[in-house]
Amino acid sequence: MAGSNGKQKTARDMILSLALIGIAAAVVYLFVPHDDHAPDIKRVDYRVELLTARRAASYPVEAPAGLPDAWKATSVRFQGENSDRWHLGFQAPGGQYVQVEQSAGKRSDVIDQASQGASATKRTQEIDGRTWTRYSGGRYDALVLEDTPGSTTVVAGTASFDQLTTVAAALKSK
Repeated sequence: MAGSNGKQKTARDMILSLALIGIAAAVVYLFVPHDDHAPDIKRVDYRVELLTARRAASYPVEAPAGLPDAWKATSVRFQGENSDRWHLGFQAPGGQYVQVEQSAGKRSDVIDQASQGASATKRTQEIDGRTWTRYSGGRYDALVLEDTPGSTTVVAGTASFDQLTTVAAALKSK
């Protein structure tokens, strides 16, 4: 009988140990601060890069003018060695992403890279007297302006077409 009594104590001790570990884990979870919301994305100032791109590019570089403060610029770059490629990314109100891509590179490559594989739809829309073609089906939806001299302009992202239109309407070359 001594052997069975020892086995019962061992099982009881294991159950008590597991209970104490569970209580300790619960206490740590409740009292250690943790943040469940998305990290705050840092706003970037793109004025210097924009001026540089406008001086160096072989085409009129476009950037939004007059967007409300709720639109947060998050990324900017100009790659003169890569077909004068201009990129400007924004966090739109509601947390979606919108980017302006412009390049003197091969039109189909620019569109494919900026829209991440979207295909042209039969829908176009007139924005400030310019005709934009809608692209969808890729990772991003996009508006593509193909009639700019010497470049292709793409406004793309995870945002709605309304938000893409807002950015496209705000684009100015100077």
